[in-house]
Amino acid sequence: MSEVFDALLSLEGVRDAADRSREACTQLRWHAALRRRIPEAAAESRVRGARATALLEGVEVDQKTVRDLLRGALDWPQQPDPWELTLRGAVQVTAATEASTGAVLLQDLVRLQIAAAEPVSSADELGRPRADGETSQEFATLGAAPPAAEALDRLRSVLALLDADNIPAPVGGALLHAEIAVARPFTRGNGLVARAAHRGYLRTSGLDPTGVAVIEAGYAAKGSADYLGALTAYAQGGTEGVRLWLIHSADAVVAAAAEGSRICDAVLAGRLS
Repeated sequence: MSEVFDALLSLEGVRDAADRSREACTQLRWHAALRRRIPEAAAESRVRGARATALLEGVEVDQKTVRDLLRGALDWPQQPDPWELTLRGAVQVTAATEASTGAVLLQDLVRLQIAAAEPVSSADELGRPRADGETSQEFATLGAAPPAAEALDRLRSVLALLDADNIPAPVGGALLHAEIAVARPFTRGNGLVARAAHRGYLRTSGLDPTGVAVIEAGYAAKGSADYLGALTAYAQGGTEGVRLWLIHSADAVVAAAAEGSRICDAVLAGRLS
């Protein structure tokens, strides 16, 4: 497995970008707020992550609303509109990342898909990858989703890669994210699952052990167009497209750590808002 990652790291700019993201996460780890107040900072990270991942789905909502929804201080509407259903999936899947532990397994992604897609899916679409003949209409700008069997094979292949020892975490997380988004192994919820899986992987891989970096905000920082453009480059399958995505993803980790640092500053100052 190591030869795959060695080849990826040898692409122009990828190793440097990965090193920058690792250093950014190291600096975050030593923030004074994380000596005693990790739970508080990690909870706020999930608030900002849920808001940002909803934004990448086209739903904009203020931070206070998301915070209140996550802590149960605000009820969901009894007759939600489509935007509120998407937001609920974003909140649920980001909250579900708190339970991520150890290696990334297919059942972990299925669990995230249930959280992400439950508000917008029928019961028979939940908790399983796509079956033969089923497709996904998500990420239409990337082209048609591959057949269900191919999508599942791709997902299993990337999970096997991540199960090896000494994986460069910035690259591993980028591959996990891109393969879920591009292969679209589920009928619904693939984007939310991809970003939630990346959040969980950052923590369980040890790159961001406190879970305070906000990877969703890292991707949202440059806007949806850049995010989709980088995924499109990856989806085209060439070396250059993969290189561009890996650098884009590493830059998102740097921005995620910066947002985590802002959370830590706010925790110390006692003014989360």
